[in-house]
Amino acid sequence: MSSAATDRREQILNVALTAFAKSGYHSTSMNDIADQLGVTKPVLYQYFDSKRALYIELLEHVGRSLVSYVTSEAASAGDDGRAKTMRGMVAYFTWVSNNRDAFSLIFESSGRVDEEFADIVKQFEGEAAAAIAPLITAQVSADDQRTFALGLVGMAEAVSRHLIAEHVNFDPVAMGNAIGGLAWAGLRSIGD
Repeated sequence: MSSAATDRREQILNVALTAFAKSGYHSTSMNDIADQLGVTKPVLYQYFDSKRALYIELLEHVGRSLVSYVTSEAASAGDDGRAKTMRGMVAYFTWVSNNRDAFSLIFESSGRVDEEFADIVKQFEGEAAAAIAPLITAQVSADDQRTFALGLVGMAEAVSRHLIAEHVNFDPVAMGNAIGGLAWAGLRSIGD
């Protein structure tokens, strides 16, 4: 794909992300996206076979971005479990703060509630938990590590959903440290 085609594709994805995050999958048409781009609908179909294909690519791109960012930031912390927990939560809330539309696409729009796309979202949650589980240093089984990792993902997601829905301006470092502290207190007590 040429540089111009790659740039156009990226432009389409960015405009579609905002449109889908705001209105959801069913209420957003390819005409809406084309109008916002100042192109005709056939131009969109040169890059994406359907609205569904565009939406799925966005979900997958956003999910990979979130998982990659959080796990790379958490893993870069020292060997200490507390440092990994805190750094991972700060990374998560930093990503959410910097990518509100992307977060909404996954967790607030049709991607979360429509059965058609729920499996993709569930896959991201599973990938996030699988990436986080080895960072949990408690002496527990691998199954328990995964369960606790899912709990951490769920806790961070629930707080983020509230912050985004209420349009709260938050400091991602402070929020990450607060939720990370809560998570660490629970993880530290395992096995006591």
